Amino acid sequence: MDFKSKIILIYGPTASGKSHFAVQLAKKINGEIINADSMQIYKELKILSARPSKKDYQKIKHHLYGFRSVKKNFSTGEWLKLVNKKILDIKKRKKIPILVGGTGLYFKALTEGLVRIPNIPVKFREKIRSLHKKLGPKKFFKELLKKDPLVKNQINPSDTHRSIRAYEIKVFSKKSIYTWFKNTKSKYERNDFYKIYIDFPREDLLKKIEIRAKEMIRNGVVKEVKKFMKLKVPKGKTANKAIGINEVSDYIAKKIEINEVIEKITVKTRQYAKRQSTWGRGHMIDWNKINPNGLKKFIKKI
Repeated sequence: MDFKSKIILIYGPTASGKSHFAVQLAKKINGEIINADSMQIYKELKILSARPSKKDYQKIKHHLYGFRSVKKNFSTGEWLKLVNKKILDIKKRKKIPILVGGTGLYFKALTEGLVRIPNIPVKFREKIRSLHKKLGPKKFFKELLKKDPLVKNQINPSDTHRSIRAYEIKVFSKKSIYTWFKNTKSKYERNDFYKIYIDFPREDLLKKIEIRAKEMIRNGVVKEVKKFMKLKVPKGKTANKAIGINEVSDYIAKKIEINEVIEKITVKTRQYAKRQSTWGRGHMIDWNKINPNGLKKFIKKI
């Protein structure tokens, strides 16, 4: 495979060894690494987000890691704009861009395009939520079908979030959410990408996740969370969703013991890894699936 004209994409669940593999691959093919993980963009969440190490940075040039304040949100659209510039810059320098991360929406936006739905006012959205609460999921979904027949067989009636989103988009924009999706295109061609999905055996991954949780404690995650707490990040900010924030905060407040912190972080991380794998199976059917044992063989063959 000639990678010179390609943009390499590497996706996999958390703790599957994506970052290490990306570094090894970049060394082999003269590549540079771009972050595709929504938590690794935050400069204050180095340990919690399992950002690449200093050694990795020294070996290979990394982009879009630890550059955003936790006090600010960061959208998929912002990421896409920055990534497009980075890809262009890396290619101009005759290097190969390698995107690595576990945020499925980022990869979807890059390969399929970003849906340009107009911003819907907060008051308008609140009205739709109130209507959903008043009618209940079943009646609300029936009303949605009357307004937007295209959602039939596309949305589960019990999926509150998607039902409300489809309803508000249809009423506000006069177009179905699926019309918006249909008119969305990527600026890249399908052949521009070489897509790698790290297909990690579940049992092995669960063990790695527990090991990582213990390592986070040894590496100073308590100190990191103490600093985070001092910043008083507003509740609505995305950084608050980072796995470990609440658990370590409870430990600092002496509500739980350190073993319980490890246990809770492990459970939440396993649940997150499961969601990532589910996303991968549903959205990444055409990706090249490689198990951990096959990663070294893959690099050797290049």
